[in-house]
Formats: sequence, C-alpha cells, structure tokens
Amino acid sequence: MSTPYLFTPFQVGSLALTNRIIIAPMCQYSAVDGVAQDWHLIHLGNLALSGAALLTIEATAVLPEGRISYADIGLWDDVTEAALRRTLDGVRRYSDMPIGMQLAHAGRKASTDLPWKGGAKIAADKPNGWQTVAPSAVALHKGDTPPTALDKDGLIRVREAFAEAAKRAGRLGIDLVQIHAAHGYLLHQFLSPISNQRTDDYGGSLENRMRFPLEVFDAVRAAFPAGRPVSVRVSGTDWVEGGWEVEQTIAFAKALEARGCDAIHVSSGGLAAEQKIPIGPSYQVPLARAVKAAVKIPVVAVGLITGYEQAEAIVSTGDADLIALARAILYNPRWPWHAAAYFGAHVKAPPQYLRSQPHQFRDLFLS
Repeated sequence: MSTPYLFTPFQVGSLALTNRIIIAPMCQYSAVDGVAQDWHLIHLGNLALSGAALLTIEATAVLPEGRISYADIGLWDDVTEAALRRTLDGVRRYSDMPIGMQLAHAGRKASTDLPWKGGAKIAADKPNGWQTVAPSAVALHKGDTPPTALDKDGLIRVREAFAEAAKRAGRLGIDLVQIHAAHGYLLHQFLSPISNQRTDDYGGSLENRMRFPLEVFDAVRAAFPAGRPVSVRVSGTDWVEGGWEVEQTIAFAKALEARGCDAIHVSSGGLAAEQKIPIGPSYQVPLARAVKAAVKIPVVAVGLITGYEQAEAIVSTGDADLIALARAILYNPRWPWHAAAYFGAHVKAPPQYLRSQPHQFRDLFLS
C-alpha cells in the first residue's frame, strides 16, 4: 500500500515536518501571572509524544493586558521567558518534535473568567479584571465596559510587544511562531469592519483595516530568526453579514505572502456575538480551500477534523496542505498513532512505548 498523504513529509519554510498533522494551540487557563506551571509541562509533554509533526503552544500573550484571562500564559518579561524555558527543556528531554508558539493579544476579548467558571467578562474594578483595549471603543457584548480605543502610542506599544515576544521565542529555540489574527482577538478586531470603526489610517477601507496586522507581521518577521518560519492564523469569515469574509481573507493572505509569511492557518468566527456558524465535520475546510487556491504558501485546515479518512481526504484532494487537531487530540492524545495504524503507515514513538504496539501493527512505530 502506498503511503497515505497524511503521513508524507512536508516543508514549511525551512522547517521539515515528518507528516501533515499539526497540533493546534489550545489555551489551558492554568498559568499564574503569565507564568507557565507544571500543568503546561505535563500537557505539552504528553502531546509531544503523540507522533504529530508539530506541537503549537497555546495563545501566548505579548502583554499582560493581552491575556484572554488572568490564567493565560505570557511571554513579556524575563520571568515568563524563564518559565517557558523550563517547560521546553522538560519536553525536549524526551521529544524532538518541532515546537511552535502562537503569539497573541486578546484585545476587547481579554479580562474574562476561566471557561469552566463561565468565561464571563470581568470588570476592570473587580479582582482578576482590567481595562481592555481594541481598535475602537466597541464592546463585544451589550453591557460590557467598552474597551479603550488604541491611540498612536498604544499601537506602537502593542507592535513592539509582539516583536519583543518574537525575540524571546527565538531565544527559547521555538521552531515556528504563529501570529494570532483570528477568533475575534485584537488583530482580527482590526480586520473586521464590525469591530473596527476607526476613521484614521487604520480603519475604513480593507487596505486600512489590514494595515496594523501587517505591521505586526513585519515586526515579528524582523524580530524572529530569519531561518525560522512565521505563520498567521486567520478567521476566514465572521459568519455575520457585513463582517469579515473569505474574499477579504484571501486579500489578507496574499498581502502576507508578499511579505514573506510561511503559512496560513484558516479557522473562522469568534468576533461577533451574533455569529451563526454552520458547525459540522470539516465545516471550515471550504475556507482553507479558497485561500489555498489563491496563494502558493502552505495552508492549514482546522475545525471538527476527527476521522482518519476525513483528514486524509483534506490533504490528498488538495483542500489544504496540513490539518490541525485541537479538541480531537485532547480527547485522544494518540490520534496520530491510531491514524497510522489505520492506514498501515508509520509514526514516531518514544522507545519506552515501543512494546505497546498491538500484534497486528508490529511495524507501526519508528523509534
């Protein structure tokens, strides 16, 4: 049997991947003052033994006020950097899987409680809350305290914070950084006309709304080591009439490609409370397909990809170059093992686990 596409090697910029399976960034809401904890070592270490091609660290805030919640990890000073170094040292001791990091700022979606506590907005004058910032003073939900619109100095501060975090990620040996411009967070807020109501050079036309996210990309690309790739995660649509949609996503992807972006990760939604998402298996794949048809750089598809044949079809038909797993691999951290067994392919596993392979799959593991 020929090797399935899912288990063929692939190149993202200078980064060689052993297969087409990426572990998407997944927030754990388990940090203390931005500092990664033992939970992150356990969580990331577990996923680093999964046989996937790339592990991406969760949304990592570039500023304290850029955290989604008070329990998000950050990379804005020596303390947060040292904590991540400890975590990475532990993971790398037992895994050579490449590690990426998503750099993020939550904008108006910051200052929330933990998801298992309801995830509600925490007011600035309450414990664990703070004043949020955004392109415009437009709240996500009625009744929320509006964010403060970023002025010129605020824009500079955020842009420089992304660049500084990229430098720190480079020092940590991160193999790839992903800029978070999706799910209704700050850079997506600049892109969408729903959240961006500015009248200066950063609002109005599509060119103006893309301006700040592109400036952030340029700053990150300049700060991160030249030999390592920079990717961007985008929301292909807001799922709201009059909002950000796939044609604008394509224009943004082309602009990123022209600036040296190495890959586009296509998700959707997260910006507006009135969104109507047609959730179902592979529901975001058409968005990835549309972007892939317009650019030459690699495109990643994500969203309710759970089946092995489903994942194989996405990459083998050319809808996307790679697939990303999030909740599916939290539920089943050995998903790549099982997919390889299903297709008769091979996957890397640590020597401590080699004897676990079932009798009928004796050639499954590569040590």
